[in-house]
Amino acid sequence: MYAFKDKGQRDICLIPEVTAVVQQWYKENERSLKKPTKVFYVSRCYRYERPQAGRYREFTQFGVEILGDKTGGDAKEIRDVLTKCMDALCLKYELKDSVKRGLSYYVEDGFEVECEDLGAQKQVAGGGRYDVGIGFGIGVERVILGKK
Repeated sequence: MYAFKDKGQRDICLIPEVTAVVQQWYKENERSLKKPTKVFYVSRCYRYERPQAGRYREFTQFGVEILGDKTGGDAKEIRDVLTKCMDALCLKYELKDSVKRGLSYYVEDGFEVECEDLGAQKQVAGGGRYDVGIGFGIGVERVILGKK
């Protein structure tokens, strides 16, 4: 995370990714929401670690989440949405299932999309199931690099 103190010595953290924020929003508003709740978002995000080829400190995340169905019934639907997004972007890609995701909120193995045209850092999207739903995020800059 990119955390620091502002001029007033207040703790500030720039959002590192959106999925956890969406999960928290859902948990706080669950009683008043229709189930399942389907959302999408586009947000600027920030990472602290050293930038790598095609992975910037500031980046844009597009995501889709289906929240409130813990039965597993939405797994196919979310993969279908992700596949349609990749097809619409005209990317040559491979969807990989049963991938160990590095984020602690996933409750089972997830999935990733790799774009061969990106070389060593192939991932353009990833997602999986967590305790309140299932979803994915796409790195917009990664998609742009994959289209070159």
